[in-house]
Amino acid sequence: MKKRLRNYLIYLSEIKYDNLDNEKTQELKEDLLTQISFFQHERLIHLLVTLTFAILSVASIITCLFMPSTTLMVLCGLFFVLLIPYVFHYYFLENGVQTLYTYYDLLMKQKY
Repeated sequence: MKKRLRNYLIYLSEIKYDNLDNEKTQELKEDLLTQISFFQHERLIHLLVTLTFAILSVASIITCLFMPSTTLMVLCGLFFVLLIPYVFHYYFLENGVQTLYTYYDLLMKQKY
């Protein structure tokens, strides 16, 4: 999904928005709204996964404080190892969707 969003952002950045006719602007808006909905869904799923891993990480730390064991410490480490990439991926998705909103606003300002 990261590659798809990155490629779509590159595609949008290469478009000459001043030279679009009404039909092309409308097509691009419809496509952009479709892509935004796809990426919003992906962003929601990754938010839920990230929150789940964050809650599990905190719960495992609290459990380690009250019942220290090697197994729980390894589990805590694994949760953090997974949490960090999820946070970075969610950050990328969030910023990418915000950029898509900017392109949509740019299209909305086009004269018909």
